[in-house]
Amino acid sequence: MAPSIETIREALTAITVPWGGDLISRDLVRALTVEGTGVRFVIEAPSAEAAQALGPAREAAEAAVAALDGVKSVSVVLTAHDQKKEPPNLKVGRHPQEQKGPMKPEGVSRILAIASGKGGVGKSTLSANLAVALAKQGRRVGLLDADIYGPSQPRMMGLEGRRAQSPDGKIITPLQSYGVTLMSIGFMVDPNKAVVWRGPMLMGALQQMIGQVAWGELDVLIVDLPPGTGDVQLTLCQRVALAGALVVSTPQDVALLDARKALDMFNALNTPVLGLVENMSTFHCPKCGHESQIFGHGGVAAEAEALGLPFLGALPLDLQTRIAGDGGTPVAAGEGPVADAYAALASRLVAGGMA
Repeated sequence: MAPSIETIREALTAITVPWGGDLISRDLVRALTVEGTGVRFVIEAPSAEAAQALGPAREAAEAAVAALDGVKSVSVVLTAHDQKKEPPNLKVGRHPQEQKGPMKPEGVSRILAIASGKGGVGKSTLSANLAVALAKQGRRVGLLDADIYGPSQPRMMGLEGRRAQSPDGKIITPLQSYGVTLMSIGFMVDPNKAVVWRGPMLMGALQQMIGQVAWGELDVLIVDLPPGTGDVQLTLCQRVALAGALVVSTPQDVALLDARKALDMFNALNTPVLGLVENMSTFHCPKCGHESQIFGHGGVAAEAEALGLPFLGALPLDLQTRIAGDGGTPVAAGEGPVADAYAALASRLVAGGMA
């Protein structure tokens, strides 16, 4: 008896790719079918150059599947994603449409916003790694990159250069990476061109990326918000059924000043703040092991206590986190102290019914 598709996909998680991750976590396997004792699938590389580098992975994948009980023949085709393919036949950035009440995509249990009062505090890094950490713990997770002007999740999740598709011109098919279902404006527009939109077009794009995406069944949809308290934040709070928000800040007073503005915004819009996270809390020198509090330490915990809000944890300032994010391999996908810190944060959210 031939193995199930789930068994085959599990075997393919052992096949690593040159830029980190494996065939499944990088969402490279297409058209996987089992017919009798034969197995067929396609490995779709993001570019022609990547396809050349994936030659050994194709051979390893073929051997791994051929070794499974019940498999007598394996056909593996290696191809490159068509970078010149036209974008989805869907107008992006339209004016928002009328809707009845706050929207929540069918199949999505809860929507959680990750916010900050200012840029540069690691909000997108937190969003990506928290999504991966939750997926590693068995949660069904979606990640929406709502930073229309500066989308970073395609790079951080290893999907830069990929395009989302809309076969019928109405529903957008999201991408998958590290067990996370992902959508970003970066999958819909030319990444090298600036998005020059006024507020209504921003609101319409956000409405589309929530309501016109085939999210599937999700335990939690994480929304990575842009910094500040502008149109995107207002749209999300007023038009989407949010379960709540997490506010991330670094410890120093300047960052906390802006974080308080984000907290005040959520309070004014009747959106519950589920907790605060301190990022870049401490730095451990990789050479000597000395610990430094470059941005101070404990400021966010003190703020949470003063406001009567949960303090969900402190995350370190870590070089490997930056390298991993730039390389498209979230640090939470691996092992080590920082991955453990994200795992602990994810566990707290799950235990508290927030994710």
